[in-house]
Amino acid sequence: FYGKTENPVLFICVYPVYINSKKTLAEGRRIPTEKAVENPSCAEIRDVLTAAGLNVYVENKMHPREWNRDVQFRGRVRVQLKQEDGSLCQDKFSSRKDVMFYVAEMIPKLKTRTQKSGGGDTSSQQGEGGKKSKKKKK
Repeated sequence: FYGKTENPVLFICVYPVYINSKKTLAEGRRIPTEKAVENPSCAEIRDVLTAAGLNVYVENKMHPREWNRDVQFRGRVRVQLKQEDGSLCQDKFSSRKDVMFYVAEMIPKLKTRTQKSGGGDTSSQQGEGGKKSKKKKK
């Protein structure tokens, strides 16, 4: 019974690298380039999946193949796919691929992307909607 809530079957990991169109398959990308997103952030992945009604939390981890130690590339999103009894949380997300494709499809539609503010950090989502001067705020 120990560690029941942290059962690896229930939660999957999604690194931004998995859906980054700027990465090669060797660098960790897991979906086709034409479906991938340019430099997604953990905050964007979290926002999209939270809006979809999934149980999500972000961890301060690095993907092993990510050579850039910059804050922008840090982070791993844990997503709950299944309940404790093994049933799916949401039928449309039956696998980690489903989650990755959904996130890659939704991130370009985020307000932070459509208003052309490059960063997409949580800091740019406050205030009047992410002006260009707020782009590199940490």
